[in-house]
Amino acid sequence: MHRVVALALSNVVAFDLSIAAQVFGYRDEEIYEFTLCAPEPGPIPTTTGFALLAEHGLRALERADTVLVPGYEDPRAALPGAVVEALRAADGRGARMVSICTGAFALAAAGVLDGRRATTHWRATALLARRFPAVRVEPDVLYVDEGRVLTSAGVAAGIDLCLHIVRRDFGQRAANAIARRIVVAPQREGGQAQFLEQPVPSDPGGSLERTRLWALEHLAEPLTVRQLAGHAGYSERTFARRFRAETGTTPLQWLIAQRTVKARGLLEAGDLPIESIARRCGFGSAPSLRQHFRRAVRSTPTAYRAAWTASAGDH
Repeated sequence: MHRVVALALSNVVAFDLSIAAQVFGYRDEEIYEFTLCAPEPGPIPTTTGFALLAEHGLRALERADTVLVPGYEDPRAALPGAVVEALRAADGRGARMVSICTGAFALAAAGVLDGRRATTHWRATALLARRFPAVRVEPDVLYVDEGRVLTSAGVAAGIDLCLHIVRRDFGQRAANAIARRIVVAPQREGGQAQFLEQPVPSDPGGSLERTRLWALEHLAEPLTVRQLAGHAGYSERTFARRFRAETGTTPLQWLIAQRTVKARGLLEAGDLPIESIARRCGFGSAPSLRQHFRRAVRSTPTAYRAAWTASAGDH
């Protein structure tokens, strides 16, 4: 199995660590082997007033296929030299390097993020950019995928990143199954801007969740903003404003993303013709599917299916 080792630093954010444990450490799925380590074996204090027991020290990183660093309380604090060297060694031998929230500061301190795009909690993006000018900080995204190095924004954005990793490793179905188990959306669109402090609207109204669920049931149809707004009972302008406030993206961008998610699942599931997949997902035609798929996945539908089939055979 793919070995994921989480490195808990002093005053680790317990929620960040539990995200990784829930996604990668659930025993029923048996697709990952999850291990917790710390700079020294023993109790590790958390930011929420209780301690965790780490049975392994830094040597556990030597066997990791993926090294994951959850957030920790004070990203300004210097890391122990042994931690920096262990992270550099893991990176040097080609392990996948992942951080959640302020865990990005540990990867940056080890030089792992130099010359790469990265993100962290929105409250700490300016600090990350100031302390590590070689890092290209992206302040308005949920996560950044740089291939072998991946970073997420704050706290719950770690869920988005971990599910993205599962999707990369084992496909859309595996990610959907885990998302269903932990009761979250399998793929969330938008950036951190949706979580910044905003004035409470004077006419708050209800959530648009019912309309989004209705849209998911009608993806094959040529949905328009007018239809979505009509279903929600708002004018197009009010609907678009509320939709962006809830999701961080526009209705049409959200529809394209959901159609791409559905296309990935159909491509993984069998040999349905590309034209048929395009119609079932609401893209209308194979050229339209190819255009949007390439933009979102950086691959063609045919190449994605071939790569997934080969990967599934290996697993």
